[in-house]
Amino acid sequence: MNTSHISMSPIEILLIEDNPGDVRLTAEVFKEAKIYNNMNVMTDGIDAMAFLRQKGEYINAPRPDLILLDLNLPKKDGREVLAEIKADSALRRIPVVVLTTSRAEEDILKTYDLHVNAYITKPVDLEQFIGIVKSIDNFWLTIVKLPRS
Repeated sequence: MNTSHISMSPIEILLIEDNPGDVRLTAEVFKEAKIYNNMNVMTDGIDAMAFLRQKGEYINAPRPDLILLDLNLPKKDGREVLAEIKADSALRRIPVVVLTTSRAEEDILKTYDLHVNAYITKPVDLEQFIGIVKSIDNFWLTIVKLPRS
């Protein structure tokens, strides 16, 4: 059991993903791995940016410690969301991990040009996906020291 988060407040995770199956699976893996977290889910880029900027109905939204971002989103795609996050001095320090099905070299290069912190291709295999989500926890939420603001 990962006990490093128990004495602290929960890790705030913002999952920006429009596929309900991937949302459910990601949440289950974090729960199974006993990661002390509060996961908020946004299903499109416009709502994600409103959440991050605490606008409208998201006025009391918590600041995420980590953002998991899909590239293929409705209304405003993940590349646009990433560009806005990294251009905003209030948001740019939040680590962003792209978690997407795209293996296109163009997407990988573009997201790193936009200062993504990591680019991970979602595997089709369930066990591999579970392993990836657990490795995200191990690296970003246990090993790395994240800024609190």
